[in-house]
Order: sequence, then C-alpha cells, then structure tokens
Amino acid sequence: MVQVCLNGSRAAADGAQVPLTPEELARSAAEAVAAGATEVHAHPRTPCGRESLSARVVGPVVEALRERAGVPVGVTTGAWAEPDPAARLERVRSWSVLPDFASVNWHEPGADQLARLLLARGVGVEAGIWSGTEGAARFAASPLGPRVLRVLAEVTDTDPSTAEASAHALLAEIGPAHGRPVLLHGEDGGTWPVLRLAGRLGLATRIGLEDTLLLPDGQRAPCNAQLVTAGLAEHGAQRDQ
Repeated sequence: MVQVCLNGSRAAADGAQVPLTPEELARSAAEAVAAGATEVHAHPRTPCGRESLSARVVGPVVEALRERAGVPVGVTTGAWAEPDPAARLERVRSWSVLPDFASVNWHEPGADQLARLLLARGVGVEAGIWSGTEGAARFAASPLGPRVLRVLAEVTDTDPSTAEASAHALLAEIGPAHGRPVLLHGEDGGTWPVLRLAGRLGLATRIGLEDTLLLPDGQRAPCNAQLVTAGLAEHGAQRDQ
C-alpha cells in the first residue's frame, strides 16, 4: 500500500504545484491514484491557506477527494491546526462529512480522547508515532491501540545519512504495535532512504509533496503523481531484491 500525502504544510512558495483548494486536491489525488496510489491523505485549508479542522473546511475537501479519487480518504488532526485539545474535539465532533480515516499524533495532548471520538464516529484512526517524541510509549500504554487502523511511523530525521538508522530505532520503539499494520515514511532528506527501507521490510509507505519536493535523482517533483510513480518504483525494487 502506497498512500499519497498531497500537501501537508507546503505552500506555493515552496516552488511546486502544491494543491490547496478542494478542486486542486481532488485533481492531484485523481492523478496520483491513476499513478498507483491506493489511499489519499490531505491537510484541508481555509481560502486564505490556513490549515483548519472546521467542518466547513474539512467537508468540501473530503467530498471532492472521494468523488474524484475513488480510494479511501484521510485527513490530519494535527495540533497545529487546532492547538487546544478541547476545541479540537469539538471541531471533530462537528464534522458532518466524515473521512475514511484520520491521523492522530500520539505525542500530542488529548490523543486518546480524540482517537476515541473518531472511532465512535466510525472513522479509522492512523496512530501517528513520531521519532524523537514520547508517542511510542504513550501508544504502547493506550487501551485504544488494538482498535486503530494502522500505525503511522513518522521518521523526523531529515539527514539522508542517518534517517534509515532512525527508522530502525523508531520501529524498535513501536515494537509489536498492538498487532496493527505499520506504515513507515520519512520526510525531506530522509524520505527516499526510509521509503526504500519500507520496501525491504515489506511495510506500507507513503509519498507526496507533504513529505518531499524532490524526486530520487534530486530533481524537483512537478506533482504528486510523479512522486507516486517514483515511489512505487523505488519501493518495489527494494521489495523484489
């Protein structure tokens, strides 16, 4: 499984065709799925470009992606979009159009409560476990661990020479992951080394403009679809070795 992460915190100023509006996200997602992506992850934005968990922002994005992409659709619930845990719960409780899954970062305050609410509403939970945080330990102790959709192992080490070692360390911290599947990915300079490791280990991964602006050869990626094409090739080559 290769998920496409469409935009994240990127903006047009990053020098790539970063999709921001529902229409842009839907078009980019459809192209990425045509290239082989099997799931879509997005960060909904207000018209002024700010990330938001508001129902008025999340709903149109989910609807547009679901209509055009035809694969499971997920969104972030990151604290940067709504720092107050209680307010974050209210935002998610107000959603009238539900995504198929949502990422919950386990090192953030209120993660268990947010995950419980999402599960109660029938939304799958990706347990985001970041390297360099207490996320793995908190997830290991969570009674909700066996109920999550998967573990999203996020390697925050962006040094290409050390990211793979950091990924091994993170996977060791996560351990049996309550028996749930693991999706392993890196970011920026660590993206491609970690994706290749995921291929060798037979783990799911993700790729897209949220994680990197560069193709494996260092060229600028013009769109998410080309990153997916390259990601599938790199992942598959490692898996077939």
